[in-house]
Amino acid sequence: MAEDLERLVALHGAETIAAVIIEPVAGSTGVLLPPQGYLKRIREICDRHGIVLIFDEVITGFGRLGTPFAVDYFGVVPDLVSTAKGLTNGAIPMGAVFASRKIYDGLMQGSDSQIELFHGYTYSGHPVACAAGIANLDIFREEQLFTRAAAIADQWQEAMHSLRGLPHVQDIRTIGLIAGIELASRPDSPGSRGFDLFVDCFEKGLLIRVTGDIVALSPPLIIESSDIDNIVSVLGDALRKVA
Repeated sequence: MAEDLERLVALHGAETIAAVIIEPVAGSTGVLLPPQGYLKRIREICDRHGIVLIFDEVITGFGRLGTPFAVDYFGVVPDLVSTAKGLTNGAIPMGAVFASRKIYDGLMQGSDSQIELFHGYTYSGHPVACAAGIANLDIFREEQLFTRAAAIADQWQEAMHSLRGLPHVQDIRTIGLIAGIELASRPDSPGSRGFDLFVDCFEKGLLIRVTGDIVALSPPLIIESSDIDNIVSVLGDALRKVA
């Protein structure tokens, strides 16, 4: 799959490609994990052709994989990293972009009469959002939440895979403190089985996310063993119940 980038370069020319944008673990599409070596190969191809590589770490950033970022988990460093969500624990909207030295230096070499990085929105640098971000980062450090997922990942993943074999379960994918459970679709109404499962779990006090008939789970980093047991119990009962 990574080699398809080479095909696009040959077809269009590297000079026409502004950047390659990748979600290291594709969350919204159903927790799709990258094949081993995929991200490294993409990095190599981008380097060879001078293409900027961007990681979207809105989901994987801030400890979700048991490392601070997917950059650390996979050992592949992009040129830009977009982040949000975990930065403020979702308590107030805020995002951030990390830039490599190469990108930074490129922006700093423009005309002396122009602003180097000309951007800005009405709510950029909002003081309340910034205060929430700083406070949240302090909690990450004090409670060691960047790596807590690694300590509980084995239990989480074992619990998720215990659901294998239940009605309609076709595949289970886990990484860090994330899980994707793919269900067989109803022939006449794709997505309806996932929605029915969502409703049943919600009524039992468990909030899940569904993309069509794929269940995506991304629990709080402070989750305890008893919480994992409860998730498996509620979700298992719902899977046995849904037609």
